Amino acid sequence: MACKEPDDMTECSICTEVFTDPRVLPCIHTFCLKCLLNYSKNRQAGDRMPCPLCRKEFIIPDDGLSETPKNFFMEKLLHAKKFSATQEAQQIPCDVCSKPASMYCVQCQQNYCEQCSLHHRKMKSSFNHTQVDVGKELAEQISQISPAMCEEHASEEIKLYCKECRAAICMMCFVKAHKTHDCSDIAEVSETFRHLVVTDIEKVADFLEKTRNLIPGLEIVKIDVIKYLARIEDEINIAADNLIAAIQRDRKKLLSEVKSITKQQVKQVETVKQKVEQHAMVLESFRRYTETLLSSGTACDVTRSAISLHKRANELMKFDVIGHVDSCLHPVNVDFISSTVLDEDDRNLVGTITEKGLLKQIFL
Repeated sequence: MACKEPDDMTECSICTEVFTDPRVLPCIHTFCLKCLLNYSKNRQAGDRMPCPLCRKEFIIPDDGLSETPKNFFMEKLLHAKKFSATQEAQQIPCDVCSKPASMYCVQCQQNYCEQCSLHHRKMKSSFNHTQVDVGKELAEQISQISPAMCEEHASEEIKLYCKECRAAICMMCFVKAHKTHDCSDIAEVSETFRHLVVTDIEKVADFLEKTRNLIPGLEIVKIDVIKYLARIEDEINIAADNLIAAIQRDRKKLLSEVKSITKQQVKQVETVKQKVEQHAMVLESFRRYTETLLSSGTACDVTRSAISLHKRANELMKFDVIGHVDSCLHPVNVDFISSTVLDEDDRNLVGTITEKGLLKQIFL
C-alpha cells in the first residue's frame, strides 16, 4: 500500500480522512488506529512492521497496535478544527441552557452564556478554570491554552516532568510513584526541550535543502544517459546504412540491445531518484510536524515529543544521500565498434556493442 503525505496535518495518509483515535509511531508519523489495524494484516505482537508512509520499521507492542501511543497534540488540533467548523456553520449554543454562548471553559471544554459562565466561576469545583471569549481566534488558541490532563488520573493536570523516567506527570503521579525522583516544573523543562527541537529543525531543514538539490541533478543524469545512448544509435544507423540489405537483421539486433541497456540504466537512475525523493518527503514531514508542535503545542506537548523527535532527527541525518547516489551510479562506457569485413562466420555484420558500467555524475 502506497501512502502520500497529506496536505492537511489532521488527515490520515492511509484513509485520507480526518484522524480518528490518532496514534503516533516512533518515526513521528501519525495514523488512525483502525487504519493501522487494517494495515497490519496478520502481524502479531512483537513482529516488526514498516511505517505505511516512510517504511521505517518498528516493533508492534506486546498488547498489539492498540497500545501504540496516542498523539495528544494531534487530538488537540482535531478539537480546534472541529470547534472552528462549528463556529463557521452556526452560532454556538451554551452547553447548559442552549442560549448563545459567549465564553469557553478550557478545562471543561464547554461553552457558556454569560449567566452560566458567571455561575461556573462561582462553583467551588471550577472557580479557578480558565474561560475565554468565544471569537474567531478561539479555535486557533485551543491547542495552546488547553491543559494537558493525565492519562492515569483524568482530573489531574500534568505539571511536572520526571527526569529519571522521562515522563510528563501530574501531582498525583508524583505522590504515588515519583516522589524520590528528580522532577521539575514542566514549563521550565519544556524550554530546554524547545531549544533542542529548534536545533533539530534547523539541521533537518538544511539537510532537506541539500536532499532536494540532488533531485534536479538526477533528472539531468537520466537525460544524459538517454542522449548518450541515442548517439550510439546514430552511429549504428550510419554504419548499417553503408552496408547491404543482408545486414539489416544485425542492425535491428544491435538497436534492440542498445534500447535494453538504455532501459536498464534509466531504471537504475529512476530508482535512485525515487529513494532521494522519498527521503526528502520524510524530512519535509518531520519539519512540518515539529514546526507545528512548536507553534501550536503546549509545554507538555513539546516535552512529550522532544526526545523522540531528536532521536528521529538523528536517524534521518544518518542517511548519506550524496554517498547513496554516488555509490549507486557508476560510469557508463558503451562503445560501438563498426565491422569492416563481411564474412560468413558468426560475427555481427554491422558491428558490436560493449558495455562497462553506468553513468556517474559528481554533485557539488
